[in-house]
Amino acid sequence: MNEQVRDYIEKIPSEIIDMFNDLRRIIFDSISCEPEETLWAKIPSYYVDESFVRLIPFKNHINIEAQAVIKHKEELACYKITPKGMVQIYLKQDIPHEVLKQIFAETLEG
Repeated sequence: MNEQVRDYIEKIPSEIIDMFNDLRRIIFDSISCEPEETLWAKIPSYYVDESFVRLIPFKNHINIEAQAVIKHKEELACYKITPKGMVQIYLKQDIPHEVLKQIFAETLEG
């Protein structure tokens, strides 16, 4: 894990850290190459060329910013989609692994 990202997530609640690590693992498992992991505007971000996925932790949920979220809006009907096209996953919700794998692959590998 990138040192800046590790330092960043150490400051968030442990339940969110667990969810963050699960989502991070899904990103890495869903694409064939290693994304560049960095902080962009203090937000953990994963880049392949110009494409990116961002994981934005809050105290009781994580927003996922990925270009392909909107294409999978129907499959994410149980989750809130923000006006900016981010999906919000709350601690009490299951992580939709398979849909997220598709979203991450489509976003990062086009």
